[in-house]
Amino acid sequence: MPVDAAFSRFDMARLYDAFNHHGEDGDFYENFAQSPSRVLDIGCGTGSMTLRLAKRGHMVTGVDPADGMLQIARMKDGQGRVDWVQAPASEFSLPDRFDLAIMTGHVFQVFLDDTETLAALRNIHRHLKPGGTLILESRNPRARAWEDWTEAKTRECRVVDGVGPVEVYYQIKDVEAEHVTFDAVFSIEATGETLISESRLRFAKVETIQSLLAAAGFHEVELLGWWDRTPYSDTSPEIIALARA
Repeated sequence: MPVDAAFSRFDMARLYDAFNHHGEDGDFYENFAQSPSRVLDIGCGTGSMTLRLAKRGHMVTGVDPADGMLQIARMKDGQGRVDWVQAPASEFSLPDRFDLAIMTGHVFQVFLDDTETLAALRNIHRHLKPGGTLILESRNPRARAWEDWTEAKTRECRVVDGVGPVEVYYQIKDVEAEHVTFDAVFSIEATGETLISESRLRFAKVETIQSLLAAAGFHEVELLGWWDRTPYSDTSPEIIALARA
């Protein structure tokens, strides 16, 4: 599975970090574990959620295949609260067993077929304690969120430390069956440079997600449709799965 340029390159990862922040989802993850727990953050990216959990007293390991993202994450972690591991979700091997594993920021959607997804889920299951919980999120394909990923609807400008004003927008390149391919286009005012990162995501059906979780050994799957714990329905914007190992 290739790693997007926006994640692998340090110069683009810091732009990604400046524009992407957790909202209600962050509060959901931060408050899920009520007592100090050992937490595994799969696809931790620049560590925004990982560090929030560590600051709450949890013992956290962040795993991500992208060097650029992890460079940003380590820079944020001045106190060394988190164990950072560079590896794909299907390949990392750790001696610890975890109470909770999370896949935030729609990381689940980067696995483009059943084989990739199942390999990642089985490896995560292997790293959870019996009875441990995996939380993953995927955009509900019925909501067709990609239809709003246009330049007009996504254009945004921010001042990035060390870079200056940066503008970003998203544009769809292709929609085919479950897969959506799109560009993130960053424009740096100071240099006039334009950086483009192509991404491809899978919008899996809820039935597919349930089947893959079962095949990986998970059970007692609870499905939510939003971060206020509203149960999933066909009209929900999200598919949030809480599964027991």
